[in-house]
Amino acid sequence: MIRQRPSAVLASRRSVLRALGASTAAAALGGCASLGASETAQFYSSRIAANPTLLAATTRKPVSGGRTKPWYGAERGALSLARVRLTAPSTEGFSFSSIGQGDWSIQRVEPVRGQLGDLIAEAQERSILVYIHGFRNTFEEAALDAAQLSDGVGFSGDTMVFSWPSKAGLFDYVSDRESAMWSRDAFERVLDAVMLSPTRSRMHLVAHSMGTMITLEGLRQLYARYGDAAADKIGAIVFASPDIDIDIFSSSIERLGPLARRITIVTATNDRALALSRRLAGGITRVGAAEKAQLERLGLNVIDASDGWGIVNHDSFLTNAGVRKVIRRAIEGGGISL
Repeated sequence: MIRQRPSAVLASRRSVLRALGASTAAAALGGCASLGASETAQFYSSRIAANPTLLAATTRKPVSGGRTKPWYGAERGALSLARVRLTAPSTEGFSFSSIGQGDWSIQRVEPVRGQLGDLIAEAQERSILVYIHGFRNTFEEAALDAAQLSDGVGFSGDTMVFSWPSKAGLFDYVSDRESAMWSRDAFERVLDAVMLSPTRSRMHLVAHSMGTMITLEGLRQLYARYGDAAADKIGAIVFASPDIDIDIFSSSIERLGPLARRITIVTATNDRALALSRRLAGGITRVGAAEKAQLERLGLNVIDASDGWGIVNHDSFLTNAGVRKVIRRAIEGGGISL
């Protein structure tokens, strides 16, 4: 079997996402239907486009002190903090990466030796968007997806990526799942830092695929410790293509109190990645591939992206203009309503 180099895999994956995004944008510009409603492309200014810097919290072991590529690898390590300096796509006044034009890239990574609370407090002079990646992601892929997401929804605050030690291999599903859950204590520290921050700004969470497991568990623990006060600091919670057992998810939602009303689920019954995950999980439905009505009965906001034409249909939060619009509206509404 021929194995691609990590750089080749990265380039291939991001090129595919860019092409998908461009095609989605072309459909929107042409007035075609998206998620059941006609919409035209909109351009939003984002803070990350004006100041291409990303905050990072990661449980990956640093490589060369986190200062040279790949910066943070696939091995497990203590929680590390960093600022990621990015090179933004050429925007010419607009955020063209939101419609798939151009690539973000990492210019350099600057490890931070301060306390997590200080980093959160610094960011929360504005609001903060935290992206938690899913299965089969390198640190670089996760960081660039966070930047593309933030720019694509026109987020006006600071952006952070929480990156856990995925091996980024096609056949490392079980290993990735265990490393994701191993990282939950570190993620809870991020949430705790938000609760203890003296600022009034909120944290918005967007978790993808396997990353939703960490996020859900962290929110359960947050609510157990702080009760309804947790809703004062947590804004929108978006679970994009969540790779979670539907039964575990349903029981967990009941223990989130008012936080549950802030959750938006992006689903697709034709998500082929989650179809494989379902087989690996003994046939139990994954939340991201569940029927919309089933999730709405739990009192959740649900967007059905099943009409997407992608081959896998697992990255619609990056490639589908309609999904990005819903995420933006959820953030603007604090997650309470769409």
